[in-house]
Amino acid sequence: MSYEAKPRLNSNAIVAIVGRPNVGKSSLFNRLVGGRRAIVEDTPGITRDRIYGICEWSGRVFTVCDTGGIDPNDPDILRRDIYKQAEFAVEEADLVLFVVDIRVGVHPLDEDVANILRRYKKPVILVANKAETLEVEANAVEFYALGMGDPYPISAIHGLSTGDLLDEIISKLPQEVKGTEEEEISIALVGRPNVGKSSTLNRLIGQERSIVHDAAGTTRDSVDVAIEYSGRAIRLVDTAGLRRQARVNEDIEYYSSLRASQSLERCDVAVLVIDAQDGIVAQDKRVAGDISEAGKPSVIVVNKWDLVRELAGVGESEGGAQKIADWQQRFVKKLGKDLEFLAYSPVIFASALTGLGSEDILGAALEAYDESRRRVPTPLLNQIIKEAVALRPPPSYKGERLKIKYVSQRPTPPPRFTFKCNSPDLVHFSYKRYLENQLRETFGFVGTPIELKFVK
Repeated sequence: MSYEAKPRLNSNAIVAIVGRPNVGKSSLFNRLVGGRRAIVEDTPGITRDRIYGICEWSGRVFTVCDTGGIDPNDPDILRRDIYKQAEFAVEEADLVLFVVDIRVGVHPLDEDVANILRRYKKPVILVANKAETLEVEANAVEFYALGMGDPYPISAIHGLSTGDLLDEIISKLPQEVKGTEEEEISIALVGRPNVGKSSTLNRLIGQERSIVHDAAGTTRDSVDVAIEYSGRAIRLVDTAGLRRQARVNEDIEYYSSLRASQSLERCDVAVLVIDAQDGIVAQDKRVAGDISEAGKPSVIVVNKWDLVRELAGVGESEGGAQKIADWQQRFVKKLGKDLEFLAYSPVIFASALTGLGSEDILGAALEAYDESRRRVPTPLLNQIIKEAVALRPPPSYKGERLKIKYVSQRPTPPPRFTFKCNSPDLVHFSYKRYLENQLRETFGFVGTPIELKFVK
């Protein structure tokens, strides 16, 4: 690719939470970051990707990383990928919290995890979770057999002794390095399940940050990673596939969908990923509607475009290139009809597998972000509207005609324009669209919604 998107250096120390499945790692993560960031269920294997959050204690700020359960002997491919993600987390961590279940005692998998951690030679705190009573807390002594130091009995669910654990964490962290404050732009990859959001994230950052699997719904929590692109700080967010509410019939799917919706609400730019092979389906329209309703700048990525070209047997010859261009033109035209409320969004034909078109995604997203914050000088704005009205006067209604007296732009993004007029009731939707088109034609506003409000 012709650009470089590299992981951004974070001045915060990183604390990784690891352990075998179902020992309460996500509960501890939620306790430390102060919210339900990670999905918690009794079923083993809920957490799959690495999830990051910020913890502040005694004036010290550090990053906490939640990981999936480690089982190095599991032959399942997906479980092996989860194990690999946990290894990545340990590798980048300054301190590791090794979580065990005090009620179960020393499990064979605990010994496997201990052996893995010894290879990395990182500082480790052994956390004996689920110690809700003094009787259970007394069982912590048997974990000395793991050879990982003193066990710290806590209850992540109830918060028992987590303050003492935090004091111990602070004492073992490296000296804090103050970083420079900079604006961070959040870009969320959204779409229905199995369209290639995780593959696209991995392609953009050049590493296996999100687990990719053929099964729909592999991503559960929203996965984010901080990178630097063209000298700007970006936080890329991979979300779970958004489903129709009627199809969300399990708690895990419900919370996954909820996390994805929250990520969309919090992001600065939404990248809608659709599957080129399937075209635009009803669920794509619903997700596009969510983006429009949230008022987010957006980019549409048509993923798996390489497969469409392969199936059609179109090569890179002169005639083949023209045929591809014609296809793309027809596809964009159909997008304009089916996703009318995102007609302002740029369309990128890409392949996360081959990298085709991927180099354009971040640039388009940043352009949409900048356009959403564009401010138009008030005199110029009024001049353009005055000329537009003179070119095409508004139609009269029952002998009355709309008169626009003054236009101003509100300070908050996306671009919002207030039209002072004689009567808002005289504004026909077609004339409102005409004025919006004139603003876009003059000032661009590519990739961002704009709002026109008429007041008396």
